[in-house]
Amino acid sequence: MRTLTVLGSTGSIGTSTLSVIRRHKERYRVFALVAGHNAELLLNQIIEFRPRVAILATEEGRSQLLAGLEESRLDRRDWPEVFSAPQARIQAACATEVDIVVSAIVGVEGLEATYAAVKAGKRVGLANKEVLVAGGSLVMDAVRQCRAELIPIDSEHNGAHQCLRAGQSSEVMRLILTASGGPFRNTPVEDLAQVTPEQALNHPTWKMGNRITIDSATMMNKGFEVIEACWLFGLKPSEIEVVIHPQSSIHAMVEYKDGSVVAQASTTDMRMPIQYALTYPDREQAPVPRMDWASKRVWEFYPPDLAKFPLLGLARQAMKSGGSATCTLNAADEVAVEAFLQRSIRFPEIAEVVAETLAKISSPPARSIGDILEIDGQSRRLAQQLVNRRATVCAGRAGS
Repeated sequence: MRTLTVLGSTGSIGTSTLSVIRRHKERYRVFALVAGHNAELLLNQIIEFRPRVAILATEEGRSQLLAGLEESRLDRRDWPEVFSAPQARIQAACATEVDIVVSAIVGVEGLEATYAAVKAGKRVGLANKEVLVAGGSLVMDAVRQCRAELIPIDSEHNGAHQCLRAGQSSEVMRLILTASGGPFRNTPVEDLAQVTPEQALNHPTWKMGNRITIDSATMMNKGFEVIEACWLFGLKPSEIEVVIHPQSSIHAMVEYKDGSVVAQASTTDMRMPIQYALTYPDREQAPVPRMDWASKRVWEFYPPDLAKFPLLGLARQAMKSGGSATCTLNAADEVAVEAFLQRSIRFPEIAEVVAETLAKISSPPARSIGDILEIDGQSRRLAQQLVNRRATVCAGRAGS
């Protein structure tokens, strides 16, 4: 029996994690469920999985959850301790009772608790991109020092993790990450200024949260994955290639010295990589659709258009620059994406805001979580100023 804390239990990765646990209740139990604002869904999860701790982002959410518990038929002896303080997330992640932490909180909000889990030597199933994009050096140093396990849940990195089991790290020539290309892979670059948030949120393959869906549309998501892969697998940006693969059947490939290319292919169901992170190095039967090899299929591969998707190149450059540049990259992107969703800036201006923020913010190495959060805050403030300037110009044009 292994015990878990799920950071981000009400999001898509969190609910998929609980779906895996539901099928294997004889092997896994839940110690803590950490959610954002969805008190109603968290209540249902508590009733089913009976965690000892439940955490929401705000005191208002905590009050709603307690009211829901009062109205439920759950015996008070089965109620969890309920918290809303950020420190409670950290305690839930590094509690001695916990064997595995699934890190699925979106944004840098998940960084401190995930870092605490690593420092405590836990196995961490990592689905939070910002942990390594913003704090890769710090986190990976802690992984080595504390002998923690970091198993990626993101489909591409999980696929790479599986492919890398086929040989020695010294035998690897390059890693190839695949990208669906998002909703605008066939859209002419001159038409991107007119795209709407609704169009950008219409991903052709995956159903995800708003920010990651927009990042997929700009291909920033793939840039983040290049950065993550550098930290996870000890590779240079030049050793990682990105190819467009619209069918999203192959998630990653590794080319070895002898010319062999090992690929990981599966249907698009996040329960498989989640279960892999829980059971590694073993494999178990997973509740996912199987690939139908009796049906005719075509798999396409072609290079990304960096002129259309400049954020992929910016991400590579930020990783090469070192220091805290990738922290700034992430912070600026989050601000710009939110501005686009609010219709304050146009789609191509997401990349403009990120590029200008990177050019204006210095990138000293981050030596602590506090350093990372400070750089993150500085970058966000500057990015917001750049957004406001563009929004004012846009409003002026609309009024003229």
